[in-house]
Amino acid sequence: MNTLVKTDSSKPGASQSVVEEKQYLTFMLGGEMFSIGILCIKEIIWYANLTEVPMMPACIRGVINLRGAVVPVMDLSNRFGKPSTPVVKSTCIVIIEVPTANDGDTQAMGVVVDSVQAVLEIPTSEIEPAPSFGAKIRPDFIEGIAKVNGKFVILLNVNHVLSMEEIGQMGQLASAAD
Repeated sequence: MNTLVKTDSSKPGASQSVVEEKQYLTFMLGGEMFSIGILCIKEIIWYANLTEVPMMPACIRGVINLRGAVVPVMDLSNRFGKPSTPVVKSTCIVIIEVPTANDGDTQAMGVVVDSVQAVLEIPTSEIEPAPSFGAKIRPDFIEGIAKVNGKFVILLNVNHVLSMEEIGQMGQLASAAD
């Protein structure tokens, strides 16, 4: 789970100049590869000891105790409108620091993924903008799409996918419907 892979950004005929690269953690979710910028990732843990909380939005699987802190855990697949992620041997929880509405504060949030793949260094020149149509998830959830070793990797926009305000609104709607 702790592999750093440099992608080949050299193109024939391209001049050698300073190429800005960013690191991304790649993971599998429902047979597709996604990634999140490494700077907001706190840690990766195996899936275990999840406590369900009543009256939460469907995408919130529950909470975990992470060294004394209560951390909500989101089912990313469910958040994308797909069936919940089945728990298998390789299932992990990626702990992410999410900005809150308060001045620069952050909150830890876990996301359930099928498996963690690697940390990739992707040149910004290899990242295309999110498509405005045809994606299987909301366009505002996508920061960009990179082609790595012949495969597409969807770069997620953590601020939109894990928006605490939007998840709170979902919880209010769920409790009002009951």
